[in-house]
Amino acid sequence: MASATAGFTEAIQDYAKAIYTLELRAEDAVSTNALAERLAVSPASVTAMLKRMSEAGLVEHEPYRGVRLTGTGKRLALEVIRHHRLLESYLADALGMPWDRVHAEAEVLEHYISEELEERIATALGDPAVDPHGDPIPSRELEVSTEAGVTLAEMEPGDAGTFSRVSDSDSEMLRYLAERGIRPGADVAVTDRQPFGGPLFVEVGGEAHAIGGELAERMVIT
Repeated sequence: MASATAGFTEAIQDYAKAIYTLELRAEDAVSTNALAERLAVSPASVTAMLKRMSEAGLVEHEPYRGVRLTGTGKRLALEVIRHHRLLESYLADALGMPWDRVHAEAEVLEHYISEELEERIATALGDPAVDPHGDPIPSRELEVSTEAGVTLAEMEPGDAGTFSRVSDSDSEMLRYLAERGIRPGADVAVTDRQPFGGPLFVEVGGEAHAIGGELAERMVIT
């Protein structure tokens, strides 16, 4: 089967991935402004690209609401995401690269790996279900499953669960967690929280840690 990314530029692949991610978060059509902010480009640039993507059958425009990916657009996004997360896993697990650095490397490489290399990486790693940050890796059939969960910021003292995933876009936050041995799969119990957006205090592996509000918003607990 031909790759879903075949014939599409890097820019179009990046847009499809961004729209998919924003759709998941908002569960609604994606606005031009939201897309411009995520990709750090001007709204005018977004409008021009969305016109190209619409002509290619990748997005549908909803007047006064924004855009959604079509079935073809979603397959494109999931193919890029599969490349990205497999590369992150390979860089971390096979090459020993720190988890705070694999995202930037995978952002570059995701556009260039062949279907054969993708398959070899998946097989070599034992077909991992999640990447180093706990994000689900789409299957070969480009199906993806996500566990329901809450952010750490939503939890109260006495609540507990398993740290399942964290945003991979902020390397400093990832380093902070890694230095404290807090990784996906760890059991987390909230012991206290400070008011007015202050830090949460958690216990992980018998150790107490302070987690700031911004980081707590990015950590998903199941």
